Amino acid sequence: MKITALLVLKCQPEGSDPVILANASDVSHFGYFQRSSVKEFIVFVGRTVAKRTPPGQRQSVQHEEYKVHAYNRNGLIALGFMDDHYPVRSSFSLLNQVLDEYQKNFGDSWRSAQADSTQPWPYLNDALAKFQDPAEADKLMKIQRELDETKIILHKTIDSVLARGEKLDSLVEKSSDLSAASQELQYCDCWKFVEIERFGGSSMLKEDLNLILLVNLNDIIYYS
Repeated sequence: MKITALLVLKCQPEGSDPVILANASDVSHFGYFQRSSVKEFIVFVGRTVAKRTPPGQRQSVQHEEYKVHAYNRNGLIALGFMDDHYPVRSSFSLLNQVLDEYQKNFGDSWRSAQADSTQPWPYLNDALAKFQDPAEADKLMKIQRELDETKIILHKTIDSVLARGEKLDSLVEKSSDLSAASQELQYCDCWKFVEIERFGGSSMLKEDLNLILLVNLNDIIYYS
């Protein structure tokens, strides 16, 4: 089980790209010459998913053996990049803890952020290391109360998440997060299928988590 990255972002209400407030990653398990591109894709995918996670919603996007988990708490968003073996409930317990700690340390200062932060946040780096063991996240679940009072999101296809007419390759080409070398990686057969799981309120604590559907990752761009 592996956590590759944890991010905290500010969602822009006017629909512009989210601002990265904190970013911690461990790409040591990738080849040396891949690591720079992997970090760029983490930022690109993180922004893409965060922008399309409405306030009060939790969702998981799965690609092959990896999952991107996102939790939007009133515009403050935590994301985790985990492998497919890391328990989903533990993932969201960790994201909830990350948001708690961020607000405890920085209050509402994030609301005025207009540019990505390049300063490391020690807690996030420590959490990335500590919670590689999902049992540590399970401990959080035992002491946390209900995450919020949000109702379960109505099931809908991932098509409805993105703007009509957009395609993944066009987003990649327009992204300032990706170098030319990283953009070339989109043409390999690395974007296949994703599955979406949505959670609301304490429903994430149930064993029977809701699997919605399998779709092509390009379809994540279609509706907003």
